[in-house]
Amino acid sequence: MNIVTFCQVDETLFNPEFNVEYFHSGSSNKADIVILDIETIFEYEENKHNVCNEKYVSIAVLDDDEDYEAFKNFGIDAWIRSSEIAQINNLIVQLQDRFLS
Repeated sequence: MNIVTFCQVDETLFNPEFNVEYFHSGSSNKADIVILDIETIFEYEENKHNVCNEKYVSIAVLDDDEDYEAFKNFGIDAWIRSSEIAQINNLIVQLQDRFLS
């Protein structure tokens, strides 16, 4: 499972079987899952065709309810609050089972 983050996320939070790369460090593989936040939404929109596999899932990290309002028009697949980011693996596994298998 290749994950590309557009925003800074502590890589130690992810299960070891996930290959996690930060967009700005360069990604060697196309993403199955992308993670972004409100600060990186436009960067994601500009680069998603180059960075993502044809079939991929997007996860938005929300700081507050206003972030949700901004994201809802961008076709984001899933959301997680920044305060719950430690649960990111549970969300990834669910998305993998539902959308990528």
